[in-house]
Amino acid sequence: MFLRIKNRIEKELKRYAGEFDKKYSLSSLSPLLFNNIKEFISRDGKRVRPVLFCIGYLGFAKKQASGIYRSALSLELLHDFMLVHDDIIDKSETRRGKLSMHALLNRKFVKNRKLKFSGEDLTLIIGDVMYALALDAFLAVKENPERKEKTLKKLITAALYTGSGEFIELLLSTKPMDKVTRDDIYKVYDYKTANYTFASPLTMGAILAGAKPAQVEKLYRYGMCLGRAFQIQDDIIGTFGKEAETGKSSLTDLKEAKRTLLIWYAFSKESAKNKTLINKVMSSDNAGQRELKLIKNLIRKTGALAYAKCQIKNLFSKAQKEISTLKMRREYKNTLNEFSCKILNI
Repeated sequence: MFLRIKNRIEKELKRYAGEFDKKYSLSSLSPLLFNNIKEFISRDGKRVRPVLFCIGYLGFAKKQASGIYRSALSLELLHDFMLVHDDIIDKSETRRGKLSMHALLNRKFVKNRKLKFSGEDLTLIIGDVMYALALDAFLAVKENPERKEKTLKKLITAALYTGSGEFIELLLSTKPMDKVTRDDIYKVYDYKTANYTFASPLTMGAILAGAKPAQVEKLYRYGMCLGRAFQIQDDIIGTFGKEAETGKSSLTDLKEAKRTLLIWYAFSKESAKNKTLINKVMSSDNAGQRELKLIKNLIRKTGALAYAKCQIKNLFSKAQKEISTLKMRREYKNTLNEFSCKILNI
């Protein structure tokens, strides 16, 4: 079911990439603007957010509304908007196996040294246009106007909280480790990942379909538990995963000084000497490979990895409990169960 919906999303995305220019004449305004947006949104992706939106909708809808798959693209376009901005913040040169948007634009203008703007500047604007396209795509669905308005507000709220999550994550990276709490880390996980990737798409679909508030709340709690677990799993992969599989060094997250559950737990269990070392590395702009590997070994030695895996299992159990009493069509409920098991490798 998940794959079937994803294929529908892919077809709709391809169709949209060929149609939005007719509506707004972006290629006439700027071929560079249009071509970069079209190329980026057409790149391969997991499409988790629009698929979960469709599952939330189809699991409760009495009748499928026209334009539902076009509306689902709003979440993918919102994601693309976030990605191009994130790549600037993270100074990442690649995205989805290709050059990031700002890296592409910097290469295009590399020979012109008199420019007063950069690829990053152009990408910020392109991201803003993508956000507008996300709102445009959402309006395509032909559904109950009142429910449609509530769902649109949920989309806007998701964007607001995701941006807030990014903001507080950056500020958190300036805190000494002894001032960082587990609640600080979970706050970032909840706003930047859980709400945005899982809870909001599912509840948006359910609200649009007319699901009862109690059912929407169950889906929300399910999505938040699953999202936290997913982010912890992502941290584990980011620290211990193989470079051939992840496409980046397993030291990247440590080098970027990300405050994760792994590093928080390791710090809380370490000696004063090693706490000083962790603080030094986490506040350094140029920590060496040797120091980063030392921190990685400390994470394993303190039991942080085992602790993180235990948290994943607990959150998965909570998510399963929430969905067990959900009054959703069985086939879509089963799809959610299969999805949660697969995404957490359980």
